[in-house]
Amino acid sequence: MKKTISKSNGRKAVSRTEGPREGSRAAEPQKGSWNWRETSYPVMEHFYTIQGEGAHSGQAAYFIRLAGCDVGCWWCDVKESWDESIHPRVDTADLVRAAAGSGAGFAVITGGEPLLHDLTALCQGLHEAGLRIHLETSGSSPMSGDIDWVTLSPKRFKEPLDEIFPLVDELKVVVLTRKDLQYAEKNAVRCPDKTRKMLQPEWDTPESIPMIVDYVKAHPEWSISLQTHKYLNVP
Repeated sequence: MKKTISKSNGRKAVSRTEGPREGSRAAEPQKGSWNWRETSYPVMEHFYTIQGEGAHSGQAAYFIRLAGCDVGCWWCDVKESWDESIHPRVDTADLVRAAAGSGAGFAVITGGEPLLHDLTALCQGLHEAGLRIHLETSGSSPMSGDIDWVTLSPKRFKEPLDEIFPLVDELKVVVLTRKDLQYAEKNAVRCPDKTRKMLQPEWDTPESIPMIVDYVKAHPEWSISLQTHKYLNVP
């Protein structure tokens, strides 16, 4: 299917000549028609909380954690999200209703790896409900959906696709060793000049913190992201 990456009203979008991606597990359109309300997604959890990481840390947000991941970071703290088959499918309309009813100003689509699923329907529903949409992704699967803020967290286990880099608003790299700083710079040069560049210490590797602090002091174009939700003891 032909697709083009475009921007609409400040959003990052993949526009298609038809409905959802052919063969998508996320969308189940009726023949000859398509309605986002007729779709569903495998969901590990969805909840109203505080964004704990990155450029929007401290802000209220509705999280939608989709199930399924083919990246497999050993330090991942939501490994239970990896196996899509053990999680229920939730109607898109129910997800949109819950997000809109929370009062949050934006929804965060995360995972797992959310781009394993066609996000077109979910994004359409959330936008119709008046929410901004933030995406947290490794960028290792094709882009989909109409996104307002793209956070790329690249992983060496499965590298980001070329198509993701022009769309990145925030580059967030998890750091354990000095090699991760080199990896961060490798990805940063492929992002737009306006991209927020952030280094995040891996929670169970606190010895990386002094190294990150020294690096940011020497390279002030970078900033530090902390997992503040863990300090706050919120989901």
